[in-house]
Amino acid sequence: QAQLVESGGGLVQSGGSLRLTCAGSGFTLSDVIMTWHRQAPGKAREWVATFAPGGATFYTDSVKGRFTASRDDAKNELYLQMDNLQLEDTAVYYCQNFDSQTWGQGTQVTVSS
Repeated sequence: QAQLVESGGGLVQSGGSLRLTCAGSGFTLSDVIMTWHRQAPGKAREWVATFAPGGATFYTDSVKGRFTASRDDAKNELYLQMDNLQLEDTAVYYCQNFDSQTWGQGTQVTVSS
């Protein structure tokens, strides 16, 4: 059974950094399109980044130049390096196997001033 587990969230000051990890099991991450999404309080879930099987990456405009997605095939893990975090980045972050529409449970990121 395909599963995703996110980790790495936490509380960070504005301008700080965090790295989120999405661990996959039951399937090979490098075979599928993987995405990162986030949901802020009172808002709809929004797409943040895509990591394609071939390694191409795509980002929503608000995180371009600050967030970087990467993958470790040996560990079957996907990462989201988040730098220069801003208050508006506060949200629960989710990874998704786009092909199977499988979601992880999410990890909370809180940015303080």
